[in-house]
Parts: sequence; structure tokens; C-alpha cells
Amino acid sequence: MKKDFIVCTLVFLCISAAAQNDITKLKEKAAAAADKIESKCIAWRRDIHENPELGNRETRTAKLIADHLRKLGLEVKEGVAKTGVVGILRGGKPGPCIALRADMDALPIIENANVPFASKQKSTYNGSEVGVMHACGHDTHVAMLMSVAEILSGMKNEIKGTVKFIFQPSEEGPPEGEEGGAPLMVKEGVMENPKVDVIFGMHIESDIEAGKIEYKPGAFMASSDWFHIVVKGKGSHGSQPWKGIDPIQISAQIIEGLQSIVSRQMEITKAPVVITVGKIHGGVRNNIIPEECVLDGTIRTLDNDMQKQVHEKIKWTVAKIAEASGATAETTIDTKTLVTYNNPDLVKKMIPSLQSAAGVNNVKEREWVTGAEDFSYYGTKAPAFFFYLGGMTKGKDPKTAPPHHTADFVIDESGMKTGIKAFCDLVIDYMNQ
Repeated sequence: MKKDFIVCTLVFLCISAAAQNDITKLKEKAAAAADKIESKCIAWRRDIHENPELGNRETRTAKLIADHLRKLGLEVKEGVAKTGVVGILRGGKPGPCIALRADMDALPIIENANVPFASKQKSTYNGSEVGVMHACGHDTHVAMLMSVAEILSGMKNEIKGTVKFIFQPSEEGPPEGEEGGAPLMVKEGVMENPKVDVIFGMHIESDIEAGKIEYKPGAFMASSDWFHIVVKGKGSHGSQPWKGIDPIQISAQIIEGLQSIVSRQMEITKAPVVITVGKIHGGVRNNIIPEECVLDGTIRTLDNDMQKQVHEKIKWTVAKIAEASGATAETTIDTKTLVTYNNPDLVKKMIPSLQSAAGVNNVKEREWVTGAEDFSYYGTKAPAFFFYLGGMTKGKDPKTAPPHHTADFVIDESGMKTGIKAFCDLVIDYMNQ
């Protein structure tokens, strides 16, 4: 009996060693392919950067992607969530369905960055003429995922299961009056047929050194809600405020009251909360007290229960402050994204994959982020893991790096190869677990 146990153990160890050797060879093959495709990836990125398109209008970008995926022999679906593209790679062996996501849209910003491929594009956004710029790195996301599709397609016979490449429009939000982004992708069934078992996503960052990766298990990025408050008072002459009910003065109290929710009513040791009034409009003349004042802003939370509590407290606080002065106030809250949640078990399993792609010393855990990502919606359908990829030139000070969503935003393209390798290693490791 003991002899049989020893023999079985040795056989198991031999099989495990052989399997690990096969995985190592696949990852080495992918790394060599990433080195080879890097220049093509950069060329794609620069082309997309020079020809940016706003959300739900990414027709040129979508065609570039779809044409490339077809040349690779993938099944291609176009027009998903308006302009999205999905490529399906069916491997030569049975296994899970692994999804990888990249977002495609640019922002209504005039570019200042001094690069030869700077955008000169113009477009219309919500009725206004605007410049168009990839000021958040989505052009790099597309180029990297196109590269990953080419590398994994070249390994088709060795792929276990299915890889679904999701190229998503309108991550920054659709134009007014339209649906779009990840919520619409999910609504139209992108996580089905075949059903996705796990999904990975990444975002390049201008203040993280190129070649480095940062992540966080659990709640990683905040939910994003937009609120709209209408305060209705009673008009009067500016010299006789006692004859009216001043909605501007009441709005000032409301702004202060909203901050008391953060500092005095929420358990901020559990998770941070941010409430920001970004826009206020009331009145047309210096000496006229208007009848109405409007406030618009955003709410960021990193806990789903706290998100609901904040909504209730905002509505109650606004109504009661207005009521105390004889006014009325209505609050509407529109949820833009959910909390981006990284499945802890999945993160634990896949950290070695990121380390093999970037190097053990270049991968680290970070604190949560109050920025938001609609990648969060995919996590409602399958375990998800979203991480940050460095895009800042080595040796630069992160504090002076041009932020995302600004005209001076720049990315060091040398970090893109790390992103390509990370996606490849995640697929190879997960399909062999």
C-alpha cells in the first residue's frame, strides 16, 4: 500500500512538473511575441491617438479593430452597444471562457501635448463644437488588446477554452439622451454566448512608472453618481430679501450640509466618501433674488451599502434645509458606475501572472481610488480583476505628471509591452488552473 502511494505521488509530481513546464514555454513564447509586436502596437496607438472619436461615435476605430480581428481568423461581432466590437478566439482544447476588455472612446478636449501624432480632430458634443483627444489612454488600451489578440491567435491550438476580446465604446459616458458603455454591453449580452467565466481589464496611468503594475483586492475604484438639485424659493428685489425666499442663500447652506454627511454621518473608517458640487446656477442680475437655484455634482463611494445610505441622506438633508427656510428642493441621483470590485480569490490566484509579466518587484498592492470605471458592470456577471499599468517615463515625479482628462496628458509607450505580456500571462495561467 505504501509503495503504491509513493508511485502515485511520483507520477503526480511528474505530471505537474510537465504541465508547469508547458505553461512556462507558452509564457516565454508570448513574451517573445510581445517583443516582436511592440512596434506595431505603438503604430496602432499613434494612429488611434491622431484620429480620436467620442463615445458612441467610434466608427473608424471600430473598423480598424474589426478588420484586424478578421485577418486573425476570429469570430467578429460589430455594432455591439452601438459601436463596440467583440472578437472570439476558440482554442484548440476545452477550457474556460476568459474575457479581456479595452475601451475605445476619447474626450472633448483640445490637445496641448507636444507629440507629432497629436490630435487635430473636432467634433460635436452635446450640441457644442469641441476638440477631441485621447486624454485618458484608451488608445493604448485598444492597441494593446489588438496585440494580445494577434499573439494568442498565433497560439490557437494551445489555447484551452475561449478568449473573448471586448472593445467597448463610451466608457467616459454616452452623449445626453443615449445609452452606452459597459452597462449597454452587458445589457446586450456581451458576457453570454459563450458565457464568460472570468474577465480582466487594465487602465494605463500617467503617474505610475512605465513597467509597473498596481492593484487592490476587493473594492478598488469608486462608484460614480451624479446628482441634480433644484431649490425653489420666492423672488424679490435684492434690497428686500425679507420679501422673498432666497434660493441662492439656501443653496449655500445645502452645500455645507452635504459636507456634514461626509464628516459627521458616514463611517469613513470603513470606506471613503466624496460629495462634490461641481456646478451651481441661479439668478440673472445682481439686484434680483431669483426664484430658483440649481446645483449639480458627483458622489463617490467605495461600499455598496454606503452608496445607498449617502443617497438617502443627501435627499433628506437637501429637503430639510430647504424646508427650514420656507423653500422646497428636489434631488435626483443618476448612477453612472458601480464600485469596481476585484474578486479577492481571483486576485490572489492571478498575482503571480502579473509578476511573471512585469517582475516581482514591479507589482504592488495600492490603496483604493475615488475615480470611477464602468468596468464595474462586468463584475456583476463574472469574477473580475482590474488593475493599473504604468505609463509614466521612468525617473519622473508622479506629482508633476499631467493628469488624466487634461490637455497636456501624455503616455510613455514603453509601458505598453508590459500590458501586453500581463494580459497574455493572465490568460495562459487561468486557462491552466
